[in-house]
Amino acid sequence: MTQVNVFDSGVCSLGEGALWHPTRNQFFWFDINNNALFSQEEGTRIRWDFDAHVTAAGWVNEDQLMIAHETSLLLFNLKSRESEKIVDLEADDPITRSNDGRADPWGGFWIGTMGKKLEKDAGAIYRYYRGELRTLYTPWTIPNAQCFSPNRDFAYLTDTPNGEILRQRLDPKDGWPLGDPEVFITLPESDFRPDGAVVDAEGRIWIAHYGHAKITCHDADGTLVDQIKMPANCITCPAFGGMDGTTLFATTAAQAYMPDRMSEDPMAGQTFVMELGVKGQQEHQVIL
Repeated sequence: MTQVNVFDSGVCSLGEGALWHPTRNQFFWFDINNNALFSQEEGTRIRWDFDAHVTAAGWVNEDQLMIAHETSLLLFNLKSRESEKIVDLEADDPITRSNDGRADPWGGFWIGTMGKKLEKDAGAIYRYYRGELRTLYTPWTIPNAQCFSPNRDFAYLTDTPNGEILRQRLDPKDGWPLGDPEVFITLPESDFRPDGAVVDAEGRIWIAHYGHAKITCHDADGTLVDQIKMPANCITCPAFGGMDGTTLFATTAAQAYMPDRMSEDPMAGQTFVMELGVKGQQEHQVIL
């Protein structure tokens, strides 16, 4: 059985956007509902506050992240705490915000949007690549799980309420989708609710399940090969990191239990860490 430990005991209403920065050797995550980015230095929590929802990030260089904001993609400087807009993201739609996202092997960044009140079909998935933001899929309700096979053949993604992991073939030259996505894994809602996901160096996909207190691992053909029991119910986003790439971090959410039901899930909203002995892919760098 995998030993799961607390990485950060601070409670996030909606923890998300797990990211290991490979040149800083530092883990970052967000609390979407509280407009905040977090990290740690020498065991002390660091917080950066924003003027609206922030949800996911990719690393650009040592000190800068691309951050998915409620209405734009931002270039954010961790030292100066200053940000500049790269491109609008549904800035004219007041009901939506960004959600899950991840950088791809070509230096692009995939990002989803969704309704702030979970409005059906309010969202979409976009890809930013070398100055262009292009709509890939619409309409979607809760886009999640954007991640990429190590051989660059596929992207994976989900519209969480549908309970399916989709697989999208990619152009080897530049990473744009080729054709339509296909259903890769079907996950019955009785036992699964796919949220964020990440692919390891061997091509296995690790999926967080919101409301089911677990992370599942599926082989490159979709076969379920492992389940990690988690100490909180609402698991949102995994990310590989650590000095040798074999550490798995996972964010969680407490929003279903706040403020007066935390006794039902006392570790909800905390951020967890586990040593898997499985090597992840290094997080890809975003190229502006």
